[in-house]
Amino acid sequence: MSLGILLSGGMDSAALACWKRPEVAFTINYGQVCAEAEIHAASQICKELTIEHEIISVDCSSLGSGDLAGLPPDPIAPVPEWWPFRNQLLITLAAMRAIKLGIQTLLFGSVKSDLIHVDGRKDFFEKVSELTSMQEGQLHIVAPAVELTSVELIKHSGIERSILAWAHSCHVSNFACGNCRGCYKHQAVMAELGYGAY
Repeated sequence: MSLGILLSGGMDSAALACWKRPEVAFTINYGQVCAEAEIHAASQICKELTIEHEIISVDCSSLGSGDLAGLPPDPIAPVPEWWPFRNQLLITLAAMRAIKLGIQTLLFGSVKSDLIHVDGRKDFFEKVSELTSMQEGQLHIVAPAVELTSVELIKHSGIERSILAWAHSCHVSNFACGNCRGCYKHQAVMAELGYGAY
């Protein structure tokens, strides 16, 4: 195998999976409150796209903060769902499994709206890739859609609406609450695509 992806089951990672067609997808249960729904969505997306799916579970819930942890946001949080060093954690956990499978490149589904997070920016992925590629396994981390909006990524990927419908975006529940930043984004993207709400 040479290409893997971190697949949360959200719209962006689903579209990236459709676009790049990796051989394996990694979904991480790190203790987030919506883990069950993310795993279910990612599993269905992998089934539809014929991608091998691996689930990695490491309970880091005691280290989290904000909506994703079901806790009040940290005082330094830029947004309510902020979880300290989350993308770095996810990349590390996926990388540990990826090198055992001979993966050479690991894809991450950050898009333009993730620029609010330091770990959602192009320079972050360049630096973390430099760090992983200098270690055993020489794994490269790439965020191909980091300069695209979610709508642009979805259109470019050619993902079918029936596959996109599996995506789970809610930050606070295993069912769409309709009232968190993840749900607001999902609704706005679907509306811009002309697909309507959930």
